Amino acid sequence: MTQGLGQLKRIVVLMMENRSFDHMLGGLRATDVRVEGLAGDESNLDAKGNPVQVQKVAKFQGQLDKHDPDHHFPGVDLQIFDGNKATGREATMKGFVKSYYTQTNDLKSSHAVMYYFDPKNLPVLIALATEYVLFNGWFSSIPGPTICNRAFAHYGTSFGQISMDMLYVRKSLKDKILTVYERMRNAGHSAKLYYYDQPSSTMEVLNLLQRQPQLFGTFEQFLGDCKTASLPEYSFVEPCYRDHYGDDGGAILASDQHPDHDVREGERFIATVYNAIRTNPDLWNSTALLIVYDEHGGLYDHVVPPLCTPDGYVAAAADTMTGESFAFDRLGIRVPAILISPWVTPGTVVPGPEDKINGRIFEHASIPATVTDHFLLGDAKRTVREQKAQTFLDLLTDRMRDDKDCITFDL
Repeated sequence: MTQGLGQLKRIVVLMMENRSFDHMLGGLRATDVRVEGLAGDESNLDAKGNPVQVQKVAKFQGQLDKHDPDHHFPGVDLQIFDGNKATGREATMKGFVKSYYTQTNDLKSSHAVMYYFDPKNLPVLIALATEYVLFNGWFSSIPGPTICNRAFAHYGTSFGQISMDMLYVRKSLKDKILTVYERMRNAGHSAKLYYYDQPSSTMEVLNLLQRQPQLFGTFEQFLGDCKTASLPEYSFVEPCYRDHYGDDGGAILASDQHPDHDVREGERFIATVYNAIRTNPDLWNSTALLIVYDEHGGLYDHVVPPLCTPDGYVAAAADTMTGESFAFDRLGIRVPAILISPWVTPGTVVPGPEDKINGRIFEHASIPATVTDHFLLGDAKRTVREQKAQTFLDLLTDRMRDDKDCITFDL
C-alpha cells in the first residue's frame, strides 16, 4: 500500500452532464501526444453525404440550442454504427452528424456535434486535467442517457434499464441490490449524496426517499462539511440541473453543463467544489476527488466503446428500437474523467484503448467498485460489472505534493 492510499480517508465524486471526451478535452492532443484526443482530421458525413470535419470552434452556449443532441439508445446506436444493423457490424463512430440531423432537420446545425473546445476556453477543466490525473479511457456504462448511466455509479447496474425511467428502484428492491451509500452505511461507514437544492434535486431522491435524512444533503451542506472537514467517507456531488429565477429578477444558472446550458457555469461549479476541498488542509491531504461526466450527450468522440462483461440483464429489442436486444455487453461513449489528489503524480495521463499494451478501461461501475474496495475491503454484494470494473486508487503514490504546487482558483 502506498502512503497516499494509507492516508486516504474520503472519496468525493462530482458527476457532470452530457459532454464527450473529445468535445471537452480532445484539443489537448495538440500539446500532449499522450492524450487520446483529436488529430484534427476526424470527420463524419452529414445527411447529404458531405464530409464534416471536427473544428475547434465549440461555444459556451448557443450552438446546441436548436435541439438537444440525441443520447437515447437508438440515437447512440446510430452514432456508433452509422445506421448499420447487420449481425457482426463494425463500430465506426461515423453517425453523429446524421443523428443530430434527425433532431434538428437542419443540415448546418447538425454539424455542431463535431465542434470541440479550444483548451484555452476551459481554464478550470484543462488545469485540473493537466495538473492531476487524466483518464484516456473512461466510458459511460451504457450507450444511452443520463438516468441509466447514473444508476451504474450508484448501484453498479441499471437493472436492465436503458432509458430515462427513474423508478428502477423497483428492480433494485426485487433483486436485493443496494446502493453504494446503503452498503457503506450498513457496514458502519459514512456516505452521502449531495444535491444542489430542492428545485434542482437529485434524480436519485425518488429511489432512496425512505432514508433521505441519512443519505442526502444539499450543496450548501457540502460546502459547510468541507469547511469543518466533516465530509463522510464517500460523497457524491451533483450540480444544479436547471436555471432558477427569483422574483427580484436575479438568477442562478444551471451548472451541470448539459447542452445547451452555459459551460462557464459548470466551470465555476467545478472550481467551487475543488476549492472547497483544496483550501482545507485537513481535508485536502486525505481526500481523492473524481470529476466525471455521466454520458456524452450526443457529442462526437472518435474512440470506439469497448466490449465489457455482460451485466446479467437484457434490454428487449422493443426497448432498444434497433431490432436487436441489448445484453449490456459493451460500454457507452467516452467521457472526461479526472482524479485529483495531492498524492498523485502531476500530469499523469492514464492510457486508454488506443494503447494496446498498457491501456486501461474504466466505467461508472468503477466508482462503487473503488469505494467498496477501499472502505469495505471488497464487497460480496458487488454486482457483476463492479466485480470486473477497474478501480483507480492505485494512482495514489508515496509522495505528497507541496502545497504550493497544487493550484487554486480565483472565483
